Amino acid sequence: MKILVAVKRVVDANVKVRVKADNSGVELANAKMAINPFCEIAVEEAIRIKEKGQADEVIVVSIGEKACQEQIRTALALGADRGIHVETEDGLQPLAVAKLLKAIVQREHIDLVLVGKLSIDTDNNQVAQMLAAISGMPQGTFACGVEVQDGKLKVVREIDGGEQTVLLTLPAVVSTDLRLNEPRYASLPNIMKAKKKPIDTVTPADLGVDVQSGLRTVSVEAPPVRTAGIKVGSVDELIARLKTEAKVI
Repeated sequence: MKILVAVKRVVDANVKVRVKADNSGVELANAKMAINPFCEIAVEEAIRIKEKGQADEVIVVSIGEKACQEQIRTALALGADRGIHVETEDGLQPLAVAKLLKAIVQREHIDLVLVGKLSIDTDNNQVAQMLAAISGMPQGTFACGVEVQDGKLKVVREIDGGEQTVLLTLPAVVSTDLRLNEPRYASLPNIMKAKKKPIDTVTPADLGVDVQSGLRTVSVEAPPVRTAGIKVGSVDELIARLKTEAKVI
């Protein structure tokens, strides 16, 4: 079985994001970048499946500027076998990403695609569903448990109020949720080994995919600053403030 894992380059989750002065986007200059946390969980799950002897190869793909190879190398240091970099300077919408992943799935004869359920920058939660739809593959989204059983895939999904278990026929698409696993840290020997692992670079044109988007970002704004709370001396004062200041009663 061959597993394809998609990883996205995003601003590190521990960094405070700043909006550009012209409101055209998020300030990325000198910002620490990392693998999207949900994608990191997908990488970990793929490696665990391979360590159980249920997969032959784990391939990591990232789409974006040349700097994305840094995140591919990180995934290779965690245990992936090789990487594919789809190099483009365009800001891609989820459908374009899904089309590119479909092209790679067909080219590499992938049996299982693992992606994070969403990226922490755009928060769309669309790529896995779109990829499954345009590829005709079954999907298991919001996975908190994955198990290979007799050539099929048992996926436990997080749903409102509980869990749902589905059995998927391979090839399939799975999007990973937070409770699926705890990603490992890369050891120094594996970091050194990752430098010698191959990364193939292709373009959307090489894959026959048009990534032009009909959407454009009009403006990006930071959320309003929350004002500090106050203490009131009595219930009567609280009610008066709710009526005259908050105007909620």
